[in-house]
Amino acid sequence: MTVRDTQPGEQPARAADAPLPAPRAPLSAQTWREIAHLLSNLPVDVVGFVYVVTALYVSTVLSFTVVGLPLLALGLLGCRGLGRIERRRVRALLQVRIDEPSPLRTREKGFFAWLWAQLKDPVAWRGSLYGLIRLPWGILTFTVALVSLFVAWPALPWVARGLTNVDRAMARALLSPSDELERRIAELESDRGVVVDTAAADLRRIERDLHDGAQARLVSLAMELGLAKEKLLEDPEAAAKMVGDAHGEVKLALQELRDLARGIHPAILTDRGLGPALTTLSRRCTVPVTVTADLGERPAPAIEGIAYFTVSELLQNVSKHSGARTAAVEVWRSAGRLMLQVTDDGKGGAGARPGSGLDGLAERLDAVDGLLVVDSPTGGPTTLTAELPWRARERASR
Repeated sequence: MTVRDTQPGEQPARAADAPLPAPRAPLSAQTWREIAHLLSNLPVDVVGFVYVVTALYVSTVLSFTVVGLPLLALGLLGCRGLGRIERRRVRALLQVRIDEPSPLRTREKGFFAWLWAQLKDPVAWRGSLYGLIRLPWGILTFTVALVSLFVAWPALPWVARGLTNVDRAMARALLSPSDELERRIAELESDRGVVVDTAAADLRRIERDLHDGAQARLVSLAMELGLAKEKLLEDPEAAAKMVGDAHGEVKLALQELRDLARGIHPAILTDRGLGPALTTLSRRCTVPVTVTADLGERPAPAIEGIAYFTVSELLQNVSKHSGARTAAVEVWRSAGRLMLQVTDDGKGGAGARPGSGLDGLAERLDAVDGLLVVDSPTGGPTTLTAELPWRARERASR
């Protein structure tokens, strides 16, 4: 056997029967994904460009007819879908997660409310802009990637990374839900309408209660006192009886005014806080109610009032519709939010169906950045959870 010395810096020779080293891929898996993204840019961008141009062209040509705006709204809805597809492609190939924009919601029902919401949707318009500017970029990146794949192989990883970084920046700029401020402004405008309508309805209710209740009783009282004054000298006994009846009417009028004031803002809520106020409120329910309040401090007065009347409405539903034997109210604070939960062991089947009382309550809570969750399977039990900001200003920072 011949032995050969290894010179310094020289690698030892490998025996003929030694196992071969594991092959090393010249390009990483991420680089291959980036190349796949660049090569797929052209077909995807052609489809997006053709769709956007066609949708805008057809709707513009027909803009003087009744179908122009609806077609534009449908086209913008499709642009939302194209943006969703692109976000998934960027997530899969470029490993960049872009959050999905919030679903487009309308406070009002009907075709025209939907049409207007679609036409002013910033997410859809940015998706259409993305589709328009992508075609020249798609042609460029497809060509460069293809040439580099066969001609400039050593430089391909750096070329792919540089081009896809532009793709990443473009997707983040136009496909990210960075329109949250615009959408929030739109929601605030819509919520303001809900608040105004609710306030107007409350004023009409107060006016009706005053007109049909205390005002009518006070008018009757004035008439009785006038008659008693006329009979005071002629028939003192009859006058005394009429004054006694008027005294009873005064007591009833005062009670009605107290009930009305309690409906506006109960004094116990102002004086003692939400926990004692809910305990007093629970006594009016037709079923036994257990109240548990775990609040170290008091929330904002406006939030306290909303929480009180929310529980009041929910307990009225328990009395009228649930058929329950017992109910419970829990109030606590969680991460800067006020949590309310009303449960009962009734028949269940409650739901926030359009036009229902729970649907209206959910709208009123949403107007102050609140939330109502209904869990009421048929047969019960029913659990209704409401969430409110602890302070009114937390709405803007949520």
